[in-house]
Amino acid sequence: MSEPVWFRTAEATVFASDDQGTDAMPEILIGSVKGPAGQAFANLMGQTEGHTRMFAIRATNQQVKPATLMVPKVTIKSSAYVELLGGPVQSAVADAVLDSVIEGVIPKEHADELCIIAMLWIAPSAAADPDVDRKDLYRTNYEAMKLAIKRAMTGSPTIDELIENRQKIHHEMYDPETGESIW
Repeated sequence: MSEPVWFRTAEATVFASDDQGTDAMPEILIGSVKGPAGQAFANLMGQTEGHTRMFAIRATNQQVKPATLMVPKVTIKSSAYVELLGGPVQSAVADAVLDSVIEGVIPKEHADELCIIAMLWIAPSAAADPDVDRKDLYRTNYEAMKLAIKRAMTGSPTIDELIENRQKIHHEMYDPETGESIW
């Protein structure tokens, strides 16, 4: 990483084991704290009703590096949702970020110079389910976050891959021939 990382984005989806609403779909931005990503990070520090942002921490007093801000995609309407976001999801995101540094996907020497904004999905049905599989919620968010970080840092998919797959791959929520969801 000789040149600064100014603005890299990625997303990933990892599905639940048993179709239980624990799918993970992070969308991330990684960049220098001195650039547009850092500015966006600072701007998101304020709170908005229903969209509480929080740092990814591994444990009390153990904020992960690069600094990672978790932003929920869904309006938070219950303490059960907060407990999932601030429990298994926060833990998964923090572990994925740190493991990405340990594995060299994010260069260790730049851990203090970068920041990550992670927009995170937790299905409202998961928060409403008292028997939600918290371990699976951790697993899906950990795997998806690691994949999103790797994609951001490697520029995947490339524009050539996107062009090659233009007519082969369609959005799962919209079939262009029928106008319906493929799911």
